[in-house]
Amino acid sequence: MEFAVVDSSDVTDPVLRADLLDTWIAATDAGGSVGFVAPAPVHKVAVTLDLALERVAAGQDLLGALHDGSRFIGMGLLVANAGVLFEHWRTVLRVMVHPKYQGSGAGTQLMTGLHEAARGLGLEQLKLTVRGGQGLERFYERFGYQVVGTHPRAIRLSADDYRDELSLVMSLNQR
Repeated sequence: MEFAVVDSSDVTDPVLRADLLDTWIAATDAGGSVGFVAPAPVHKVAVTLDLALERVAAGQDLLGALHDGSRFIGMGLLVANAGVLFEHWRTVLRVMVHPKYQGSGAGTQLMTGLHEAARGLGLEQLKLTVRGGQGLERFYERFGYQVVGTHPRAIRLSADDYRDELSLVMSLNQR
């Protein structure tokens, strides 16, 4: 597997889009916390992916992708914040690995690549959020993230299923 920062001029590649969409749908359908609930609403996932790719193409955000030699199998975004006072950090968003590759170290490789890319941008901190109740924070704590806050009932999966959203932050200068 190989991590790469996707050049803004390459985000219009239909193979990249198709692979990332497939990964996102598979991750959602496997119960992943990537913005939707199973069964994946394919059209909404596609629209969300296209909006993210547009921001990357415009140079606003950075897309990191993991490739297995034949297809893209993972992705993560470093999303810029509005305003000059926040230029020293970004939000890590849409971190996912195709379910076929979970448990193989792909997630670790993806996060390591994103952190290296963030350091290359001169960033000092990264922030991300996770859906509470799934233990996802333990994965990110291995990289130096710390839970800094909880938004109770921020995520509504269904009419009677609410989850907390946990905010995590890491300093890129510590590692």
